[in-house]
Amino acid sequence: MEAVAKLSDYPTSPRKARLVADLIRGKKVSYALGILSFQPQHASPVIKKVLLSAVANWQQKNEDQKIEDAELIVKSIFVDGGRMIKRLRPAPQGRAYRVRKRSHHLTVVVDSAV
Repeated sequence: MEAVAKLSDYPTSPRKARLVADLIRGKKVSYALGILSFQPQHASPVIKKVLLSAVANWQQKNEDQKIEDAELIVKSIFVDGGRMIKRLRPAPQGRAYRVRKRSHHLTVVVDSAV
């Protein structure tokens, strides 16, 4: 039985978070946690925390099974664009450039391999 964990409106651009999410898609959870521990990207600790939350949700649903015996895998992980905060930055000759501060939504689904 699968379990889901979600994070909404985290202030990092979706493109940067997708680079990290692509590294762990389809991998075993223990292997994915190892990958996320040593990644230098800003989104790595956040994705690791959401992955641990998904594992805890799976454990809550399946109290009769052990995590070690289940061989959990990251069934799917996707990063969607969230709200965009728009700011103005001064530019030459009295103009203004628009600065778009992006955020993203993260969804992690874990499931047992057996």
